Amino acid sequence: MCLGIPGKVLQIEDHPLGLPMGKVSFGGITKEVCFAYLPAVQIGDYVLVHAGFALNLVDEQEAQEVFALLKQLGELDELEPCAL
Repeated sequence: MCLGIPGKVLQIEDHPLGLPMGKVSFGGITKEVCFAYLPAVQIGDYVLVHAGFALNLVDEQEAQEVFALLKQLGELDELEPCAL
């Protein structure tokens, strides 16, 4: 199953190829995300991320509720950093 995971935008920067990129926190785990579909995104916004792309803006309460539910279901393992 594919899920969009909510996260908080921490950083926005321009990628050398012209795509807006940045860092998003998913409950303390930070990932690189593309903001090409949300050009008006700002630091502090909450976004719904799927496959490395921020697809929608969501409010903080909705993001926290979804994140708490995923944690209860044990579906956050995919966000953990991989040990090589």
